Amino acid sequence: MMGRLLLTLFEAMAVFFVLFHLYSRSRAFRPARTDWLRPRAKLSLLLFFTGIAILGTYLGLPLAGGAIANTRAVGAVLGGMLGGPAVGVAVGLLSGAHRLTLGGFTAGAGAIATTLEGLMGGLVHRRLASAAPDRLISWKLAFAVTAAGEALHMGLLLAVSRPFHESVRVVEGIGVPMILANSVGAALFMTLLRDRHERYDRLAAATSAKALRIAERTLGPLARGFDRSVAGELASIIQEETGVGAVAITDTETVLAFVGRGSDHHRPGLPIASPLTRGAIERHEVVFADGEHEHYRCAVSAACPLDSAVVIPLVVDGAAIGTVQLLETARTRFRRLNRSLGEGIADLLSDQLLRARFHEQKSLLVLTELKLLQAQVDPHFLFNALNTVHAVTRTDPERARELLGHLSALFRKNLKRSAPLSTLEEELEHAGAYLEIEKARFGDRLAVLTEVDPALLRLRLPTFTLQPLIENAVKHGLGATLGQATARIRAYRQGATAVIEIEDDAGAYAPRAGADGMGMSLVDRRIKNLLGAEWGVTVSCTPSALTRVSVRVPFEERPA
Repeated sequence: MMGRLLLTLFEAMAVFFVLFHLYSRSRAFRPARTDWLRPRAKLSLLLFFTGIAILGTYLGLPLAGGAIANTRAVGAVLGGMLGGPAVGVAVGLLSGAHRLTLGGFTAGAGAIATTLEGLMGGLVHRRLASAAPDRLISWKLAFAVTAAGEALHMGLLLAVSRPFHESVRVVEGIGVPMILANSVGAALFMTLLRDRHERYDRLAAATSAKALRIAERTLGPLARGFDRSVAGELASIIQEETGVGAVAITDTETVLAFVGRGSDHHRPGLPIASPLTRGAIERHEVVFADGEHEHYRCAVSAACPLDSAVVIPLVVDGAAIGTVQLLETARTRFRRLNRSLGEGIADLLSDQLLRARFHEQKSLLVLTELKLLQAQVDPHFLFNALNTVHAVTRTDPERARELLGHLSALFRKNLKRSAPLSTLEEELEHAGAYLEIEKARFGDRLAVLTEVDPALLRLRLPTFTLQPLIENAVKHGLGATLGQATARIRAYRQGATAVIEIEDDAGAYAPRAGADGMGMSLVDRRIKNLLGAEWGVTVSCTPSALTRVSVRVPFEERPA
């Protein structure tokens, strides 16, 4: 008897597994755990597992007195574990109400037990869904909860159903088979669900890896901008990595690139003709024609082999600048995985285009700042330098020629230095021309001391870093005293950091908002823009004694 009963119950389980396989492949079923919390998914779970529970009653084995050995508990417990308390209780109530309609002295106990089993599964869901969702999809947990629920069912039969001796006879006959069959069935359901999750995770990981490879391979081309030649490279890379039938890239008006099937008539340079592409650009949303419910209809050629497409807009700074399109032929079913992959690719490309635009704007800012520094010629300095040359001409013509050479070199370097970076040696030469003129002007009042580690002469730093800082030191030093002023220039290493210090012995520095906009703060900003926020300029001052401006930049060993 017990063997026949187990066989009957497991035959019912075989039907359940077929149904679950079909259900799990439908659009109503989503293996991602977050989907189970949405109303539509909860309704789907409620309907499916209520059907499983009712079918478990129908496929059960009728016994004397109206009792039925069944597999109803699987639907109630799994409905609660996957959908939460509301779904579990609803499955239990509906399938329990159905059991009451069939009659029999065990119907009441069965209806109550099924509702409680749904509640048990729901309480387990509530406890684990937020804190440890991975533990929820466990065959061991499903086995234990279902076994406990069916044990409770047998207890309720003894407590509620009458006559008592008939209840004892029923429990003795069906107790072990029902507990075993329902528990094993629930465990197998969870095993199938775990396998689907793992497969989904593997596919997601493969998709992410593919998207990252595409991002890595497209980073170089996108740094050159977004034009027809770059788009052609991007389309080839995307098709090679995804294996789709064709890839198209457009701007907002024309086709920039097209590779794959249909390239004989989808040619770069043609205006956008597809309503799908227009819709994606205008609405800033993904447009999907799956080839089943909606078809990609080529507006260029009636013989086009393409039948499905996903069109993803490239959005930068809130504006659509074009689209990426993945297309498949009529003979190849468009996989939804390709849609997710396409969306991921478009997001990555949009981010890279935004980053490229940022770097372009940053480069323009650096160039503008460089031009500002080049144009920063103090009229008073020029006037005083010319007066100095004029005065020296009468007493020392050779010295006057040297000063004119320094003045010429200073202005020539100002005009010709267009590279964003230069060496410390070049910076010192440029500042040296300025200092020669100032020393000739002030004579013994200005002393300049230089102490530079020769290993740092090839150090790369932003162009026009030293001259504004040295000019400040000379102005502060001489402006605060009627006697001699000393300016010191040091350069040395501190581990992986190169430190350049410019000092004056006046100690007259007083920071004022906006006072150093074209000097110190501009140098600091350019260092941060070009080398990173951790580098830059700092100032320390001991009143009436010392002002020290320190420049910190990364040191890299360079071949001689």
